[in-house]
Amino acid sequence: MDLAVQRKMVAILKIIHESHTPIGGRLIADRMNEQGYAMGERGVRYYLRILDERGLTKRLGYDGRVITERGINELKNALVGDRVGFIITKIERCMLDTTFDLKTKQGKVIINMSVIDKNDFDKTIEILKHAIHNGYPFSPYIKLIDEGTFISDIEIPEGKTGIATMCSITIDGILLKNGIPVNPKYGGVLKVKDRKPLRFEDLIVYSGTTIDPMRIFLSRKMTRVLDTVNTGSGKLLANLREIPESALSKAKEVLSSAVNAGIGGIAGVGKPGKSVLNAAVDAGKVGVVVYAGTNMMAAVSEMGVKVITYPISAVIDFKELKKLE
Repeated sequence: MDLAVQRKMVAILKIIHESHTPIGGRLIADRMNEQGYAMGERGVRYYLRILDERGLTKRLGYDGRVITERGINELKNALVGDRVGFIITKIERCMLDTTFDLKTKQGKVIINMSVIDKNDFDKTIEILKHAIHNGYPFSPYIKLIDEGTFISDIEIPEGKTGIATMCSITIDGILLKNGIPVNPKYGGVLKVKDRKPLRFEDLIVYSGTTIDPMRIFLSRKMTRVLDTVNTGSGKLLANLREIPESALSKAKEVLSSAVNAGIGGIAGVGKPGKSVLNAAVDAGKVGVVVYAGTNMMAAVSEMGVKVITYPISAVIDFKELKKLE
């Protein structure tokens, strides 16, 4: 199939998937045009017939189309090459949408979304409290989300509870808001010994992956968060961003204020052009390593609770989060 045609079909599938309710051809055409595709309602109907025939969409009378399970799987696998760099693009968009003000403690922050079974709720909260209040600067701010609720394009299924935790990329957004250019570079697994970060043992470059590195490390169960919390030695998730050498002094002030506001924790700040915790940094840049917000739910998973985590899920108002005492 012609690549341009395939991209149009994928774009239509994505619009249907994100609508969450049946959607008609006219509205699909409007949204396609908003995305830069010059397409009328008749053209959309042509593609919808193809999608129906392939079992990727289904018509619900006059209400419009919905995406099928097969269509969702097709959407996940489509145009993988085009999605290289998708994560860094998503990160940059979320950074721009971050408006948290360190002085007023108001504004929007980035969250990770995790889903657990309702029956595991009490156990999960106890593990989170233990992880937060035993020596590591994981953000204590969370939000509980009821079943049937959508956060961005993530639905909390029946019988489940959603838990939003602070995403460490919020710090990048705050740095940017304070006039400091930021380049999120790596996500990785950080070895810790005697409560001090030792070195990165695994690294994935954000700009070269279609999947969030944290999600990869979580799925492979590569963390030892509870060992780190309980004994001071283990493995934590962390990410590294680069900032200009000239911005280092101001960045340290901003980072200190962000930690004091409960946004997250700093694992290390390097020297100009020097590697940080075994992670390479470009000349004229300084590496800043931050503990990932996903560590908390990794701790829950380590205790045998089934957790599905979606890093960098959405941007929400900070006041929606509550401090876990």
